[in-house]
Amino acid sequence: MKVAVVGAGSLGTIIGALISDGGQEVDLIDINQAHVDKLNDEGAKITGFLDKTIPVTALLPTELDHKYDLVFLLTKQVYTRTSLNQLLPHLHPESIVCTLQNGIPEDHVASIIGQERTLGGAVGFGATWIGPGVSELTTEWEIVRHYAFDIGELDGQITPRLQRTKEILDMVGHCEISTNILGIKWSKLLMNATFSGMSAALGCTFGDILTNEKAMKSLAHIADETIKVAHAQGIRLEKMQGKDMEFLELSEESGIEDKMDFYHEVWSPHKNLKASMLQDLEKNKPTEIDFINGFVSKKGKEYGVKTPYNDMVIHLVKEAETGQMTQDFHSKLEHFDHLHSMPAN
Repeated sequence: MKVAVVGAGSLGTIIGALISDGGQEVDLIDINQAHVDKLNDEGAKITGFLDKTIPVTALLPTELDHKYDLVFLLTKQVYTRTSLNQLLPHLHPESIVCTLQNGIPEDHVASIIGQERTLGGAVGFGATWIGPGVSELTTEWEIVRHYAFDIGELDGQITPRLQRTKEILDMVGHCEISTNILGIKWSKLLMNATFSGMSAALGCTFGDILTNEKAMKSLAHIADETIKVAHAQGIRLEKMQGKDMEFLELSEESGIEDKMDFYHEVWSPHKNLKASMLQDLEKNKPTEIDFINGFVSKKGKEYGVKTPYNDMVIHLVKEAETGQMTQDFHSKLEHFDHLHSMPAN
């Protein structure tokens, strides 16, 4: 089987390297020339909760010269169409493209390459790109071993190609096959809209949020809005890492305190993580905010669900993208204060 990882950034570098370490030939494809050169010359160096350097094969998109049977798509959603258009000549009718991107990109991906070649997927761990050839695993290794991936067909069927894809991803960490990948994706969207959204909006790590009562109060509302938007579409969130994300829905403001142990249990292993959107802001790159909190807000408008906390995250990140937001953590957090007095949906 010819395998590729398209978008060998923070996560893609680790995933591609560990697949290679598992004995499967795999090409790591990325647009960063310096990164590609370093990977080829010195291997993929993984730091953080795993210390390993693994020989890999890396290519620029312009260097592709054969067709792939299985592709893991890990580019930022802002680059999805460009990346897939470059990849299309290198797919055959039976090729599989498994989306491991943030957000819920499956419909967009399927519109470009065809639903018959699209699998949905979600990643259950985090990473930070350190520099050319180096990526830091910011989630504890035991979490990766047990909850690395969820994958599924868009129509919920269990197919032989899901098992083939699982066998490759199991080389990284446990991969679970789901009959409700959309429910999984909304659970992952909740994870990104909450901690990744707030990390980007406030310019901090997940741990900084976990230890701040005011930040956690706002974050609990972001989760609640996300669940209510999913429910408005008839979608029930699936368990992630063995945890039922439906538990985070709020019936009243006083219920927030009851959710705190859940948040700390699930997210404390990721406390060192800095959202990829924040990493993009620090590099003056466009973020995926329109595809994370922006997706919740967009669907909320379509289905008549108010999303003021998600909207505030979008506002703060958009200001940061233009270089206008220079306030510190606590000053940014004050922007959420007036929302607490607003009436619920």
